[in-house]
Amino acid sequence: MNIQDQTRFNSLYQRYLNELTLQGKSPKTINMYSRCLRQVGDYFDCYPDQLTAEQLKTYFLDLVDRRSWSMVKVARNAIQFFYKHVLGRPWQWINIVKPPKVQPLQDVLSQDEVCRVINQTHKLSYQVFYLTSYSMGLRLAETLNLKVADIDSHLMRVHIRFTKGNKDRFVPLPLATLKALRLYWKTHRHPELLFPGGKPPFVREGKAMSMDRGGVQKAIKLIAKECGISKNVHVHTLRHSFATHLLENGVNLRSIQTLLGHASPITTARYTKMTEEAQQNSALMINALIDGFHIHWKNHDQEEK
Repeated sequence: MNIQDQTRFNSLYQRYLNELTLQGKSPKTINMYSRCLRQVGDYFDCYPDQLTAEQLKTYFLDLVDRRSWSMVKVARNAIQFFYKHVLGRPWQWINIVKPPKVQPLQDVLSQDEVCRVINQTHKLSYQVFYLTSYSMGLRLAETLNLKVADIDSHLMRVHIRFTKGNKDRFVPLPLATLKALRLYWKTHRHPELLFPGGKPPFVREGKAMSMDRGGVQKAIKLIAKECGISKNVHVHTLRHSFATHLLENGVNLRSIQTLLGHASPITTARYTKMTEEAQQNSALMINALIDGFHIHWKNHDQEEK
């Protein structure tokens, strides 16, 4: 692009960032969308408002060949947002690219396998992390971001904040999980985080550091292999397994959707909350589920070696 085109690019790009912010997009979404818009501009050495439908088809054909369909969807949504909110023009994306609807079945661990994975884990910090993720059906980031203030030991529930879709929720706190969290917290006594990262005082550039997500993910794969489990195991597998075990033990789907923070496929039930009876039943079932585990907690001194 020449200087004139680059100036125009910068102006439209800033408008794009402003619109993403005004539409309440998360920082992660803003980063992904803006990167996708820059990439399509670099691909043709011009700005997307100058592209024809045929050029966009060419771009997406190349993208499908090089990237996953999930990334193709992000790129499609990024360009569509640009057309709608910056240019004020319709873009018939469905005639250009339509990712296939794929719903692969996720691997699920049995209750015995979950218990074996936790017991086989060599570090107390990871043991407690995996139990916490499983026993409350949490996403990886939700467990990493847990704070001491989120734990309500009186009502036996945990406040899960800033989750996917920015929807807070409360989940029951099993007694066994509370005991495990207290056991691990005594090893670091961080005033804010339950799972701090790095070495004391767990701070980098003035900000509290959470446990390394890469280490947590890598460890569970190695541990599953040591246990002789051939399934594709990752931290999110614990969440899938938790939901499956609750369903198998009679907890209704609506309660499980609320526990996990899932949006219901039925629009009218999207924001339904559990009734008090369902909450009590779920809490009892979760406690019974976790109490069935016999976990041998590691010595923190071994973890330091």
